[in-house]
Amino acid sequence: MTIDAHFHIWRQADLPWLTGPMQPRIFGPYEAIRRDYLIEEYLSDARPAGVEAAVYVQANWQKDRAVAEAAFVAEAAERTGFPIAIVAYADMLADDVRPALDVLALNPRVRGIRMQLHWHENPLYRFAAGPDLCQDPLLQRNIAHLAAYGWSFDLQVFAGQMEGAAELADACPAVTFVLQHAGMIEDLSSAGLDRWRKGMKLLARRPNVVCKLSGLGTFLRRNDPAHVAAVSRDALRLFGPERCLFGSNFPIEKLWTDYAALIADFRAAVPAQDHPTVFNATARRVYRLDSWEGPRHGA
Repeated sequence: MTIDAHFHIWRQADLPWLTGPMQPRIFGPYEAIRRDYLIEEYLSDARPAGVEAAVYVQANWQKDRAVAEAAFVAEAAERTGFPIAIVAYADMLADDVRPALDVLALNPRVRGIRMQLHWHENPLYRFAAGPDLCQDPLLQRNIAHLAAYGWSFDLQVFAGQMEGAAELADACPAVTFVLQHAGMIEDLSSAGLDRWRKGMKLLARRPNVVCKLSGLGTFLRRNDPAHVAAVSRDALRLFGPERCLFGSNFPIEKLWTDYAALIADFRAAVPAQDHPTVFNATARRVYRLDSWEGPRHGA
C-alpha cells in the first residue's frame, strides 16, 4: 500500500491566491490549477497508482479559516471513505497558539501543523516575513506545544535557513519535524548543491527531523527522473529510509506531469527493499495513521 504524504484539494473560491491576481509562486505560472481540484479528481489521479491513504497539507486558505479548511477535508474523507490525515494551519507566532490548537484538535483527522517559514533572497521565492523565524523564541515555544497534542510540524525552509531550522528542532526535541520537499533545493550549481547538502547533513543529525521526498519539480517546472534520483539518493543516504517518506505534491506537480509518471520516477529512485518504508511505514508512523481516536491535547 502506498501512502501519499503530501497532497492538496481545494475549491478555488476558498483560496485567495487562486481567485485574485496571479502572484509569484515558487512553482511558476499556475493558470492550469486556478480551478477546483476536488477529492474525486485527486482519487482519479492517485488511486490507479496504488495510493490507498494520504496526508492533506494546508493550502493557504485565509488564516482565520484554518478550522473550516480542516473540516472541508474531513468531509471529503468521510464522504469518499478514503483515509486522509490532515496537516492544518495555525499561526505559530500568536502569543499563545494553544487555543487555536484546541479547536483544531476537535477534528480527529488533524495530525500536524504547517506554517510556511521559507524565505529567500530572490523575492520570487519568498513567502515568510523574514529569514530567521526558526530562531524566534515565540515560534519555538508555540511549536514545542505540539508535543502535547501528539502532532508533528511540517518544516518548509531553504538551504540558507537550515542552520536556524536545526536550532528549532533542538529547541523542540519532543516534536517531529517533517522537512518539506527534501529541503527545497533551488540552486543546482556546485556551490548551491554544497550548501544544500551541508544543511541537510545538519538536519539529519537531529533525530526528530524526517525528510519528505516531494515537490522536486517545483523549481525545474518539470518532472526530471535524474533529478528525482539524485535528490532521493542524497536524502536516503543522510536520513535513512526510516526517516524518509513520499509525497506527490499534487495538484501542484500536475502543472507539468501526471501522477503515474511522477510516482514511477520516485519508485525507480528508491531501492526496492526500501519501498515498504518510504512509501508507507514512515508516513504511517509520523502521521499516526493507525490511530483515528483523536490526538492528545492540552499542555
